Amino acid sequence: MFALICTDNPDSLALRMANREAHIAHLKASETVRQAGPFLNAAGEMCGSLIIFETDDRATVEAFAAADPYAVAGLFSEVRIEQWNRVINA
Repeated sequence: MFALICTDNPDSLALRMANREAHIAHLKASETVRQAGPFLNAAGEMCGSLIIFETDDRATVEAFAAADPYAVAGLFSEVRIEQWNRVINA
């Protein structure tokens, strides 16, 4: 499994909202996305993303990340892909 962890650029909520529908469609089209949702800042505004993939193929996650409408629009200041081992509810 892998986790895709993305941090938005500062003051980019409008850019996120403008691309949200396409991003959600991209999530739903994936056969390997198992969980996804935004990080929230202290004001409760979306400021990043966490996506969990059920795959052992890092290239699948890299391809998803590169094609994500948020990434294409330049929303993220940082993108990390981490291999992840689910222990609880495995």
